[in-house]
Amino acid sequence: MSRADVAGAERTRPALPGTVRLAGARVGYELRAYFRERDAVVFIFAYPVIMLAIFASVFGKDDATVGPGVPFTQYFLPGMIATGVMLSSFQNIATSIAVERDQGSLKRLRGTPLPSASYFLGKVGQVLVATLLQTGLLLAAAGLLFGVDLPTSAEAWLTFSWVFVLGIAAGTLAGVAFSSVPRTSRSATAVVVPIVLVLQFISGVFFVFNDLPSWMQAIASVFPLKWLAQGMRSVFLPAGAEAFEVSGSWQHGLTAVVLVVWSVASLLVAVRTFRWLRRDES
Repeated sequence: MSRADVAGAERTRPALPGTVRLAGARVGYELRAYFRERDAVVFIFAYPVIMLAIFASVFGKDDATVGPGVPFTQYFLPGMIATGVMLSSFQNIATSIAVERDQGSLKRLRGTPLPSASYFLGKVGQVLVATLLQTGLLLAAAGLLFGVDLPTSAEAWLTFSWVFVLGIAAGTLAGVAFSSVPRTSRSATAVVVPIVLVLQFISGVFFVFNDLPSWMQAIASVFPLKWLAQGMRSVFLPAGAEAFEVSGSWQHGLTAVVLVVWSVASLLVAVRTFRWLRRDES
C-alpha cells in the first residue's frame, strides 16, 4: 500500500467519540458491572436500612428522644444517609479499583483509546446513580416504616443537595486516591473496611456526636464523614436541634469548605499516586 493510500485511509477512518460521550458509555458499563456483584450491592443498599431499623428498635421505645422533639430514629437517619454515601463512594471505589488493578483490567484498559478522564467520569457517574438509588430506598423506609418526618421545605432540600453532591465528590475522589494503598485485591477489603468502621463510630453515625469524648470529636473533625453527617442533620432535624452540636450551630460554611478541601486534596493525591499496573509490574 502506498503512502497516499495510507493517508487516505487515515482520513476516512471514523473519528473516536468525544470524552463526554465515552464517559456516558462508561457509566453504563460501570453500572452493569456494579449490579452484577449482587452480594456487595445488597450489603451496601441494605446496611443503612438495617442499621436504622436496629436504632429504631433499640432506642425508639417509650418516646425516647435525643432532645426536645428529636426522636432517636430521626437523629440517626442523617448518619445513615452519610454512611451510605461513604459506602457507595469511598469504600466501593477504593476496593473496586484495587481489584481491577490486581486482575489486570486497568492494564488492558490503558492499552485502549479510552481517555483516562472517561474512565474516572464513569466511576463518578456509577457512584452518583447508585447513591441516589440507595438514599431513595433509605428515605422511603424511614418515612413509611419508621415514621420519620422528612423535610418539606425547598431550602432544606437545597441544603441536602449540595451536602450530598460534595459528600459524593469527597468520598469518590478519596476512594480513587486510596485505591493505590492495597497491595492486592485480596487485601483491599481488609484495608478499606476497618477505616470505614472506625470513622462511623467517631463521626456521629452510631452515637450522638456531642456525647463522644472530645479527643474523638477532634479526630473525626479532620475527616469528611463527620461533616457529611452534620450537614445531613441540618436537613432532617428541627432548627433548634443545632444546639445539640458541639459548636451550637450547623456550620454550613465550614462543612462546604472541609468537603471541598478533601475533594481537591484527594484529586491532587490521586493524580500523583494512581497506578494502572500492579506493583510487581511497575
